[in-house]
Amino acid sequence: MTTTPNDDVRGGGSAAEQAHRRRWAVLAICCVAAALLGIDNSVLNYAIPSLSRELGPSSTQLLWIVDIYGFVLGGLLIVAGNVGDRIGRKKLLLLGVAGFGAASALTAYADGPGMLIASRALLGLAGATIMPSTLSLVRSVFDDPKERTTAIGISSGIGAASFALGPVVGGALLDHFWWGSVFLINVPVMAAVLVAGAVLLPESRNPHPGRLDWPSVPLSIAGLFGVIYAIKAAARDGVDDHAVWISAAVGLAALVLFLRRQTTLAEPLLDLRFFRNPAFAGAVGSNVVTLFTATTLSLGFSLYFQVVRGWSPLTAGLALLPGPLSAAFAAPLSALLIPRIGRARTVSFGLLLMALSTAAFGLISADTSYWLLLPALVVNGAGLIFVFSVTADTLLASVPRTKTGTAAAISETAMELGGALGIAILGSVLSAFYRNGLTLPAGLSPDRAATARESVTSGVETGAALPGATGRQVVAAAKSAFTDGLHGTLYIAAALMLAGAVAALFALRGVPAVLDVPEAPAEQAPQPAPAV
Repeated sequence: MTTTPNDDVRGGGSAAEQAHRRRWAVLAICCVAAALLGIDNSVLNYAIPSLSRELGPSSTQLLWIVDIYGFVLGGLLIVAGNVGDRIGRKKLLLLGVAGFGAASALTAYADGPGMLIASRALLGLAGATIMPSTLSLVRSVFDDPKERTTAIGISSGIGAASFALGPVVGGALLDHFWWGSVFLINVPVMAAVLVAGAVLLPESRNPHPGRLDWPSVPLSIAGLFGVIYAIKAAARDGVDDHAVWISAAVGLAALVLFLRRQTTLAEPLLDLRFFRNPAFAGAVGSNVVTLFTATTLSLGFSLYFQVVRGWSPLTAGLALLPGPLSAAFAAPLSALLIPRIGRARTVSFGLLLMALSTAAFGLISADTSYWLLLPALVVNGAGLIFVFSVTADTLLASVPRTKTGTAAAISETAMELGGALGIAILGSVLSAFYRNGLTLPAGLSPDRAATARESVTSGVETGAALPGATGRQVVAAAKSAFTDGLHGTLYIAAALMLAGAVAALFALRGVPAVLDVPEAPAEQAPQPAPAV
C-alpha cells in the first residue's frame, strides 16, 4: 500500500517522521534560497552605473542586461514547476541552486556585455527552478494546516523583505568593491544552501505523472516570453514600437494554442481545472491585483527618494526597508487572523490596509518629513504580507501534493505578469502625469525641453546642467510635476486596491479557515535525506 505523507507521520513511517522533524530546517533552507533570488532581482539596478563604465554596453545591450533575467524566469516557471513534480522538488531545487551559484560567478566576472547577458539568462533559468521548488517543499513537510499557514507566512514575509534588501546589500558592496561583488556574494550562500539542502531536505514527487507533453513546453515558453517582453517593452519604448506588437502577437498566439492544447490532455502541463476551485482562482486574482499596484508603488518611491529628495541608492534602500521588514514580522499574524475572521476577510483586510496607506502616501510633498511617511510604510508592508501569506497558503493547500510544484509556478507566473503589467500601465500613467504637469521656464531650447519631459530623472539632470535661475527652475518644475503625478498615480492604485479588497470578499467567500485537500491514494511520501 502506498502511503501519503500524512499517513506516514501519523502511522510512524520513518521517512515522513524524519521530514517532519526537520520541517523548520527545511523552511529555513528554502527561505534563504528564495531570499537570495529576491535580493538578486533588485540589486542589478544599483550596479548598472559602474558596470556600464567598465563594460561599455550599448543602450540595447544594457536593456537586455536588465531584462533578460525576468524574461527567462517568467517564461520557464510553469515548465520548471511541472518538471519538479516529476523528477523531485529537492532534486530540482539543488540543481537550480548549483546553477545559480555558477551563473553568479560567471556574471561577476563577465568581461563583456555579451557574456553578461548570457550569464544573466542562466540566472533566470536557475531562478525558475528554485522559486516553485521552495514553496512546494515547504508544503510537503508541514502536515498540520495551522503550522503550514504559519510556515508559508514566514516564507512569504522573508521573500518580501528580500526585495528591499537588494538596494541595501548592493549599496554596501558597491561602496567598497567592484560591480561584480553584488553577484559574487551569491556563490558562498548558494554553496551553503546546496550542502544543507543535500543533507536535510526530503524528496517528494508525483510518482505517476504521466507522459510529459513536449509540444506544450515550447508553446508555454514562447507564449509567456512573448507576452512579458511585449509588456516590458511597451512600458519602456511605448506602444508604437513594432517589436511590442510582434512579440505580443506571437506570445498571445502561442498562449492560445497552449491553453487549447491543455484542455485535450489527460496529463496537461498546466491543469486548467485548478481554476475551477474558487480558492485557487481567488488567490491567483488577489496576487495579480496586489503585484499590479505594489510594484508601481515601489518604483514611484524609489524615484521619489533618489531623484526628488536626492538621496543615495543606499539611503533610499534603507528608507524603504521598514515596509518589507514589517511584512516579515507581520507574516505570522496572518495565521492568527485566519481562524478568527476567515481567509477572505484576511486578504480583504490586507488590501484595505494597502489602500489606506497608499492613499496616505498621496499627501506627500518634496519636503515631507520621512518620519511622517514611516507609519504608512509599516502599515503597507503588513497589508502586503497579509495578502501574500494567505494566498500562497490557499494556493498550495487547494491542490494535491503531487501538483504543488505546478501550482507554485502558476502563482509565481501570475505575480510576474501582474508586476510587469503594473509597471507598464501605472508606470505609463505616472509618466503621462509628469509630462502633462511639467511647466518649463520660457526660453528653454526645444531639445532641452524635450529631454526634460522624458522623465523626472532627465528633468533634474537637464536643470542641473543649466546655469543660474533657469536651471533651478527646471529642477523645481521637474520635481513638482513628478510629485503631483505620483499623487494621482497613488490614488488610482489605492482605488484598485480597494476594489481588490471588495473582490476578495466574494472570490474567496466560503473558503474554509482550515484548508487541507485530501491526498490522492498514489501520493508518494517525502523521502528523507541521508542520515547524518
